[in-house]
Amino acid sequence: MREAQLGSHTIQTHGVRLARKHTHDWVVLILLAALVVALHYAPPFSRFVGKDMMTDIRYPVKPSTVPAWAVPMISILCPWLVFISIYASRRDIYDLHHAALGVLFAVLITAVFTDVIKTAVGRPRPDFFWRCFPDGKQLYNQVTGDVICHGEKNFLTDGRKSFPSGHTSWSFAGLGFLSLYLSGKIKAFDRQGHVAKLCIVILPLLLASLVGVSRVDDYRHHWEDVFVGGLIGFIMAVLCYLHFFPPPYHDQGWRPYAYFHMLEELQATNSNNAQNQQSTGGHRIAMSEQQHNRTSRNDLESGSV
Repeated sequence: MREAQLGSHTIQTHGVRLARKHTHDWVVLILLAALVVALHYAPPFSRFVGKDMMTDIRYPVKPSTVPAWAVPMISILCPWLVFISIYASRRDIYDLHHAALGVLFAVLITAVFTDVIKTAVGRPRPDFFWRCFPDGKQLYNQVTGDVICHGEKNFLTDGRKSFPSGHTSWSFAGLGFLSLYLSGKIKAFDRQGHVAKLCIVILPLLLASLVGVSRVDDYRHHWEDVFVGGLIGFIMAVLCYLHFFPPPYHDQGWRPYAYFHMLEELQATNSNNAQNQQSTGGHRIAMSEQQHNRTSRNDLESGSV
């Protein structure tokens, strides 16, 4: 019965109405995206860096294993492809819409949170020395002992945005959400002891972890940056997931809250229609009986019976 009802809720039949119902959410997402762009260009706090601190930030400059453009692909596009695949088989626009909306909120809130901390902390990256002194010639303020950098400005500014790791936080936000989503869909915590389900759930988290490891291997982040970035991303993923879906271990963890609300409204509407039909039918029977009694009375009075 439920699957039959589910099949009728597609993009064509309910997509526009569902999007209009969540217009404010989509507007907030656009504002969050604009804020992320603005924070990207915000100058970080210029933290004191002395000569004796250079030992820990003198690693060589390497190209990123995971480039910046690939992070949205990993954290947003990959989960969306899974959501669309499940929609293609189950035709549930409520599930598709809330999953897409939820992962976007998780990633963008994480991005704002991460960039605000990056800008406020201003921690030098492990390769800061070569960003500051690309020719290797060190120069320090004679009074304060602070560095006097002569490297390329934008590259140097980015070198003061080590804590926390944006690549890691984005990855754990998007792929952490996907992990929770899959655990609900396949009922990974149904207490049946199917370890293979856990392997599917852990796979997105493993991919996010590898992104974090690559940032340490590329000398773009300290391990603390990656650890905190992953923690921020996963916490946001959990909060945003639970906003739209029941916990994965719940009996109804396989569908969003909106789906069950829709079923309740549908059942209430059907119940009201049945009551109205019964009321209308009863009224018609009563009217018919009154008409019959009136006809019989007239016949008796006229002597036709």
